[in-house]
Amino acid sequence: MRVTAAVLERPGEPLVLRDVDLGPPRPDEVLVRLSAVGICATDLEFAAFFEAPAVLGHEGAGVVEKVGDHVTSVAPGDHVALSFASCGRCRPCLTGTPGYCLRFDALNFSGRRPDGSSAVSMDGAEINAHFLGQSAFADHVVVPARAVVPVGKDVDLLLAGPFGCGFQTGAGGVLNVLRPAPGSSIAIFGAGSVGMASVIAAALSGCTTVAAVDLNAGRLATARSLGATHGVTGGETAAEELRAIAPDGFDYVLETTGRADVLRTAVESLAPLGHCGVIGVGPSEEMSLGWRSVLNGRTITGIIGGGAAPQVFVPELLRLHAAGRFPVQEIVRHFPFERIGDAIEATRSGAVAKAVLTF
Repeated sequence: MRVTAAVLERPGEPLVLRDVDLGPPRPDEVLVRLSAVGICATDLEFAAFFEAPAVLGHEGAGVVEKVGDHVTSVAPGDHVALSFASCGRCRPCLTGTPGYCLRFDALNFSGRRPDGSSAVSMDGAEINAHFLGQSAFADHVVVPARAVVPVGKDVDLLLAGPFGCGFQTGAGGVLNVLRPAPGSSIAIFGAGSVGMASVIAAALSGCTTVAAVDLNAGRLATARSLGATHGVTGGETAAEELRAIAPDGFDYVLETTGRADVLRTAVESLAPLGHCGVIGVGPSEEMSLGWRSVLNGRTITGIIGGGAAPQVFVPELLRLHAAGRFPVQEIVRHFPFERIGDAIEATRSGAVAKAVLTF
């Protein structure tokens, strides 16, 4: 079928709306007509070097149109959010942590199905797709059934997409991985959509000190409105400001920026025996830490997908949202799909924490 997609024609260049061909779902796949898709920082990072031509995007939500012969989890007409792909057979998948699937990179970042094929073609040739199980910068997608999360028909599909990635990742980093005790302290580095979800989750956990750290004053103000008790301006004065808030160090920190210098500040702001969660994908490929930072009993844990099983955790977050306890709508701004360039620029500049494209 012919669909409209935002195609990365060359790495580092703006996405271009193109008509492409989308193949039918295979026995273990699902065809979804998208209602909306969020823009994630990971899309922007990969757009700089991903092998092109390709279709990115991985925070989709929409309505099932067709299912493969082996699919029993959803049916045509079901409303769904989409998440990442996983094999379903390795130990992490079988123990409920598919974000650590042993085939995660191959299934989510190769641009191809496991057999090397692609569901998307342009000008008669297959192009890279299947990005994080989706390639949802298109009005229709073919995704593996394991990446599909059924949601109620009362759920707003224009908001549901980011729950499959950014909101799940931030909230899960706190609720599923760090699991702070009530009355504890936490500092969250980066007040983008992942950081904002983390702030909300920290408040839900009963943390009495929640410090949000960011260079953007507007985002710090928003973080305070969502549950942060302190806003800390990132940069050279951040470490001093954090010491003033927690002189003995924080019980927990969460790093969402992907910057090595920020991670070092985060770890050094921990109390002895404190816990650091690392979520960010960003400009730094390596981290550098002082020996003393680790010898003080501090732990550093990498986090993918919020340490969650999406089919369980995403509906839980949506129920919290429906109850008014996870108010992420405060950070979302919608753009029509044809304005994807404007939405990406607003995301890059920090003017919008979570841009969501609508179809």
